[in-house]
Amino acid sequence: MESNYHTLKRTDNQLLVITHLSQLLTYITGFGGLLAPLIIWATQKDKVEDMDAHGKAILNFQLSIIVYSILSVILMIVAIGFLTIILVGILAFIMPIINAIKASNGELPSYPLSINFVS
Repeated sequence: MESNYHTLKRTDNQLLVITHLSQLLTYITGFGGLLAPLIIWATQKDKVEDMDAHGKAILNFQLSIIVYSILSVILMIVAIGFLTIILVGILAFIMPIINAIKASNGELPSYPLSINFVS
C-alpha cells in the first residue's frame, strides 16, 4: 500500500535570520562565512520551511564573493582591483544584513550579482 506521508516543515524565521547573519563570521574569524551557513542549510533544509531556498541563495552568494575577490586580487595589477575588492567587501557585509531582515519578515532572499552555482 502506497503512503502519502509528507513531512511537515516548521516555520523558523529566526533560524533563517541566523543563517544569513552567519555569513558575517568571515569578518570576525577570517573564515566561516561559507562554512556556517553550509552546515545550517545541510542539516535543516528538510526540516525548516524555505531553508532550501535561503541556503542555496547564501551559498551562491558566498561562492560568488570568493570568485569576485580572487578576480579583484588579480585586477590589482592594473589598480582597478583595489576598488573592486572594497566594493566586494561592502556588498558581502551589507547583503547578509538586508536578507536577514527580509527573512525575519518571511520574504525570500535576493543577492545581487550571484552566480548560480547551486540550484
